[in-house]
Amino acid sequence: MNIPKVDLPRVVVIGGGFAGLNLVKKLRKLPIQLVMVNKHNYHAFQPLLYQISTSGIESDSIAYPLRMFIKKQQNFYFRMADVKEIDTQNKIVKSDIGDLSYDYLIINTGTKTNYFGNKEIKKHAMPMKTIPQALNLRSLILQNFERATVETDVEVQKFLLNFVIVGAGPTGVELAGAIAEFKQSVLPLDYPDLDTSLMQINLLEGAGRVLPPMSENASKKSTQFLKELGVQIYTNTIVTEYDGKLAKTKDGKEFASRTLIWSAGVIANRINGFDEECSEPRSKRYFVNEFNQIKGFKDVFALGDVALMISEDYPRGHPQVAQPAIQQAHNLAKNFPKILKGNHNLKPFVYKDKGSMATIGRNKAVADINKLKFGGFFAWLIWMAVHLISLVGFKNRLVILITWIYNYANYNKGSRVIIRRFSVTKRRVRTNAEL
Repeated sequence: MNIPKVDLPRVVVIGGGFAGLNLVKKLRKLPIQLVMVNKHNYHAFQPLLYQISTSGIESDSIAYPLRMFIKKQQNFYFRMADVKEIDTQNKIVKSDIGDLSYDYLIINTGTKTNYFGNKEIKKHAMPMKTIPQALNLRSLILQNFERATVETDVEVQKFLLNFVIVGAGPTGVELAGAIAEFKQSVLPLDYPDLDTSLMQINLLEGAGRVLPPMSENASKKSTQFLKELGVQIYTNTIVTEYDGKLAKTKDGKEFASRTLIWSAGVIANRINGFDEECSEPRSKRYFVNEFNQIKGFKDVFALGDVALMISEDYPRGHPQVAQPAIQQAHNLAKNFPKILKGNHNLKPFVYKDKGSMATIGRNKAVADINKLKFGGFFAWLIWMAVHLISLVGFKNRLVILITWIYNYANYNKGSRVIIRRFSVTKRRVRTNAEL
């Protein structure tokens, strides 16, 4: 990887998510050589991916270059690489651009879409875990509208305009609300010759209610808001088949749709090289102790979504959201000076739940903050403020704020452009030559 050898402990951070970003900020002043390795050269603010896919914002407004952290910082290096394996015995990171030895290793590789072993659904469904995937979904949605305008067969139009979202967690609920608002405010203006009543948004959830991780109050209010927007909700509904044209459920329901969006679950993005007992079989998360050390190791750590820290309060581990990742990074950063000195009197991690929230559309959101459970306009304002503050980079915050104000004032979404067409049959972006 062309990293110079220096007489300092080498700390390798794999992943540029919330945990990696916050950890790097805190470790830069320590007497170490700090190396960050990530598959992309940017940090993506994943909570707003759904707004990219529904033409609300542009992709670069939620991406922050990881090399910005290198400015005027000695002994800090970034490498864009795909890590394939960890040789834990010889303490070597193996990647597609070469190998790198380490003294300390921190893994925060996040999660990927979990299809629960269903290869057919994986082949045909649309995931939304990365910026490229969100752009693919945006292209497909807009392509469906364009194609529907030239179709004379009403059944084909219904097929193109029928959207199926599997999974009614925060991502699924926010996406359903955004697509429903697109139908109400944008479709009549951009496609006046299209019968908007043919468009359907179906939200399918395997549990008994939407937003299962949140309170009953949040579930009831979000259900009310979604129904007001025209979203059809199906609970206790598990999708078992999807061939790109027809989705079938366990209880016999069928949905003819060109676009099935899968937000039904995630699985840890585990790296090869660790024994099986180091991770939980179903979630693939690494077992870590209260100091985020991976089971069986003192010099290898896991943070955020990829870490499974079991406690009395969290018998199934912490929720796979931003706050646990950020707080674990801060706690590890506080412990690191002691770790470098061989001091074992480390501070254990204690999660402080700051609440959870989800937005369903214009002036509509739900929030669970400690014992407070509320929804509506006030929750929507809090949701916007929290997400603006959490964005990385002043420019990104400013761009998002201006975009939101413009969209709110004009009932408009300004990113309705197909920059690259997405091929449904080949499940990839077409090249310019193919276009």
